[in-house]
Amino acid sequence: MTDGCELFKKKVAVSKKLQKRIMIVDDHPLVREGLVSLIRRTPDLTVSGQAGCSDEAKSELAKATHDLLLLDLSLPGGGGVELIKEVRALYSRLRILVLSMYEEGIYAERVLRAGANGYIMKQEPGPRIVEAVRCVLRGEIYVGPAIAAQLVKQFLEGKQGDDSAHVEKLSDRELQVFTCLGNGMTSQQVAERFSLSVKTVHAHREHIKRKLGLRNATNLVHHAVQWIQTRSGQSQP
Repeated sequence: MTDGCELFKKKVAVSKKLQKRIMIVDDHPLVREGLVSLIRRTPDLTVSGQAGCSDEAKSELAKATHDLLLLDLSLPGGGGVELIKEVRALYSRLRILVLSMYEEGIYAERVLRAGANGYIMKQEPGPRIVEAVRCVLRGEIYVGPAIAAQLVKQFLEGKQGDDSAHVEKLSDRELQVFTCLGNGMTSQQVAERFSLSVKTVHAHREHIKRKLGLRNATNLVHHAVQWIQTRSGQSQP
C-alpha cells in the first residue's frame, strides 16, 4: 500500500510539472474568481498568479515563472495595451492572451501589434477561452473568425480603410478615450474609469480632434459614435 501511495504521489508531481502556468490579470474580483475556477478545472493548466492592476501584475511577474498572461485590456491606472508593451520588452517568451469586453474589431489588431499573441471576448463560453489559451500556448495566434478575415483582407489589399487609417493616428490612451466617447460616456466618467483628471481627459479630447481634423466637441462625439457603430455596433468600454 505504501509503495502504491508513493507511486501515486510521483505521478501527481509529474503531472503538475507538465501543467502550463497561467497568470490572470483583471480588475474585477468576480471575473478573476471565475477564470481561476475555469483554469483549475482544466487538468493541463494551473493558476500561477493573480493581479488586479498593472502595478500588481508587474510585481507578480517578477516573483515567479509563468507560461501565459491572461490579461484584461481595461485596467485602472494604466491600460492593458501599455502593460503588454512593457511585459513584452521584459519577458520575450511569455505568451499573452487578451480577454476583454471591448469589441475585437476595435482593439485586436492594436494589441497584436503591441505584442499580444491572441484576443478573445469575455462573453465567450469557458471551453472557447480554454481553447484560445491552448492555441496561444502552442505558439499560434488566436483571434475570432471575423477579425481573422479582416486582417487577411487588409494584408491582401496592403492597406486599411480611410477611417481606420485616421484612427490609427491616435495613441493607445486616446483610442480608449475615443471609444468611451463613442459609447456615450462623459469626460467625468472617462476620468473615473481610467483614474485620470478631467483636465487630462479634456487634453486627450483636444489631441484627438486635432489628429482627426475635427472642428469641435460635437463633431468629435458624433465621429466617435459613428466609428463605434461602423466597427461593431455593440462595443462596451
